Amino acid sequence: MATQTSPFAKLLKYSDILIAIAVITIVVMMIIPLPSIILDLFLTLNITLALVIVMVALYNIEPLDFSVFPSLLLVTTLFRLALNVSSTRLILLDGFAGDVITSFGNFVVGGNPLVGFIVFVILIIIQFIVITRGAERVAEVGARFTLDAMPGKQMSIDADLNAGLISDVEARQRRRTIQREADFYGAMDGASKFVKGDAIAAIIIIIINIVGGFAIGMLQRNMDITQALHTYTLLTVGEGLVNQIPALLISTATGIVVTRAASDSNLGQDIVGQLLTNPRIFFIASGVLLILAMIPGLPGIPFFLLGSICFGFAYLLRQNVVDAAKTELSMQEEKEIEEVRKPENVVSLLQVDLMELEIGYSLIPIVDTAQGGDLLNRIVMIRRQCALEMGLIVPTIRIRDNIQLKPNAYIVKLKGIEIAKGELLLDHFMAMNPGTVAEELVGIDTIEPAFGLPALWIPDFNRERAELAGYTVVDAVSVLATHLTEVIRAHGAEILGRQEVQTIIDSVRQTNPAVVDELVPNLLSVGDIQKVLAMLLRERVSIRDMVTILETLADNAAITKDVEVLAEYVRQALARQISRQYVQNEILTCLTIDPQLENTINAGIQRTEHGSYVALDPQTMQLIINSLNQELPKLTERGYSPVVLVSPATRLYFRKLTERVAPNLVVLSFAEVDPTTEVQAVGMVKI
Repeated sequence: MATQTSPFAKLLKYSDILIAIAVITIVVMMIIPLPSIILDLFLTLNITLALVIVMVALYNIEPLDFSVFPSLLLVTTLFRLALNVSSTRLILLDGFAGDVITSFGNFVVGGNPLVGFIVFVILIIIQFIVITRGAERVAEVGARFTLDAMPGKQMSIDADLNAGLISDVEARQRRRTIQREADFYGAMDGASKFVKGDAIAAIIIIIINIVGGFAIGMLQRNMDITQALHTYTLLTVGEGLVNQIPALLISTATGIVVTRAASDSNLGQDIVGQLLTNPRIFFIASGVLLILAMIPGLPGIPFFLLGSICFGFAYLLRQNVVDAAKTELSMQEEKEIEEVRKPENVVSLLQVDLMELEIGYSLIPIVDTAQGGDLLNRIVMIRRQCALEMGLIVPTIRIRDNIQLKPNAYIVKLKGIEIAKGELLLDHFMAMNPGTVAEELVGIDTIEPAFGLPALWIPDFNRERAELAGYTVVDAVSVLATHLTEVIRAHGAEILGRQEVQTIIDSVRQTNPAVVDELVPNLLSVGDIQKVLAMLLRERVSIRDMVTILETLADNAAITKDVEVLAEYVRQALARQISRQYVQNEILTCLTIDPQLENTINAGIQRTEHGSYVALDPQTMQLIINSLNQELPKLTERGYSPVVLVSPATRLYFRKLTERVAPNLVVLSFAEVDPTTEVQAVGMVKI
């Protein structure tokens, strides 16, 4: 089935032939006389082309969208000059140049040649001095700045290409656009010279027509002076107006094209969108016009009419702004509703902050730096302290105010679950009796939240007295900071995640790549290392010496993959660090356990694929707990840490047996005690 071709497609197919015929016709017009009917048609065509060009310039968005304009400007100028020659020939030969020129001479200027001449001169001045000269200057400056900016634009394209922001195709397209801009403005600079020359030629042609027509009318047609002057001046002015009106339109189009700035809309939309946006401007203009209407001596009706129009226009604009705001708000609300309805947005609700601190409204001043609060700085120091003492990377602690809490209360959450709480009195100090002070203080009884010690909230004026008496006195913010620090230490194993471990490993790799590359991932995964580190943190063992920890894991991971056993090897490698925390004057004061109890524990060890545990009967377990409770006061009453020293094979399992009933009990093995340290046993746990 044959495909039908539209007339427009055929026109595009033979457009080169049509343009060539048109240019040849324009040149022939200057040589061959044209009948008046053909001249009328061509003059009308000239006006039509000018209107089309102006409309294209108005609806044009980018100057390069009308890149053919310089060439079109040359063709239309040549066409206009050819019409000038043809109409001049008919005027001088026949004293008649068609109905179009005659109509312009009689109707437009009222048959008065003097008025027509003045109007013609005014059009020439407007075109030559204002529009043409301005467009020429803008085109010249545009071409100069475009050429000057080309190196910078080329470098910007190369930078984007090297950065991978654009592809080779986009880079070539941008370079082609820059080159076309330079060519366009250069061509416009040259083409504007034709418009300028056309204006000059129009002045010369009208003078020649008037002088020549006057001479021919008197000498060849036997006209008197008045008749010759009236006839040929009227025809010449009509011919000049017919040609200069299209010239003026095309000059205006030239100015519009070269003065268009970068925009996403056409000229009409830009003007309306940028001028008619603020109703206040038209309210002010309306007020000024109405005031002028009331001044005696000025024509009141025009000012009053225009002032009323501006007022009505301002009112409509304001209503439009209000309606647009309401529409935008409604669309925003609908968009938010749609966003909420989207299933993927539920994912954001699954995000849980690792650590949170919620405070009552009375505690907001300790967070607000404008009110002198320094809690944020304290938290920064806490994170630094935990990194130095424990080797733990504490994540950002999110602080929120919670109106559901008591005004002076606060809670600490871990993964969205409350793990600690307390209350503060900002205008009081907390005083704690170290056990050696007999003097009583008047205050509000409370419990120190970090260690559970009895304390008092005392007013500021009693602070000095309490310190002189021997009380330990701290401010409310320090109480919260100390509590938060202890919470982090107690839950360090839960805070340390795989991502934090990966960050630590990456940091070690920068200085000790050999040990990291040997261990991860060939021997252990990041998850296995995280489990080992969590076991250490659970017993308050610092993991700051990460190089030693990783080297120990690398030495033993080939033997066993049991993370509990690996953690014991690491503890032995950190023996000096661990035992030094509990040594006083080179003496480790502790409890020991009966060898028979050790044998009982070792005999009850059960090993499974999920780990090992101790299986003892309830009666034996109760005997161990009772004995431990009887022996621990021998340490705590003397001011020593609750430490139990056991054999390496028993340490892990004795810790598992006692961690629930004595969470603060420190269980050390003989392998974790520095050889230079003297051990002093003050009691023995037995059954």
